[in-house]
Amino acid sequence: MPIREATPGDWPRIWPVWHRVVAAGDTYTWDPDTSEEEARSLWTGSGKRVYVTEDDDGAVVASAYLAPNYGGPAAGIANAGFMVDPGRTGRALAEHVLAEAAEQGYRAMVFNAVVETNPAVRLWTSLGFRVLGTVPDAFDHPRHGRVGLHIMHRAM
Repeated sequence: MPIREATPGDWPRIWPVWHRVVAAGDTYTWDPDTSEEEARSLWTGSGKRVYVTEDDDGAVVASAYLAPNYGGPAAGIANAGFMVDPGRTGRALAEHVLAEAAEQGYRAMVFNAVVETNPAVRLWTSLGFRVLGTVPDAFDHPRHGRVGLHIMHRAM
């Protein structure tokens, strides 16, 4: 599936995926009732490069952003977020964003809050991320109750 940098006109096609993922309340720390306007700001805000994956019909099935995790002297550490339509996999997009981060000169990538029950933890570890620590009972999962949030890291 093609992966490309998003344009401002892609947001109406990103929003349904973003909304489905966040509204489920099981993988992101954002409020499931986040408005579309606030979601757009969170996903496409200042300093973020946004990517989309399209299926053969041109529908957006996944999106990611890439941005510095910190500022100033620590700006060489990246952060990224991924929204993948349920039932799809995001490995190709993950690999693409990691390659983009390396190309843009980032030294590493950090995920600040990965829900420990998120199936994507397996993807991230298979791509070289490791869990630096877990904040216990930090996330109120709709099915599993209170679960931890992993802080994950990978050098480029």
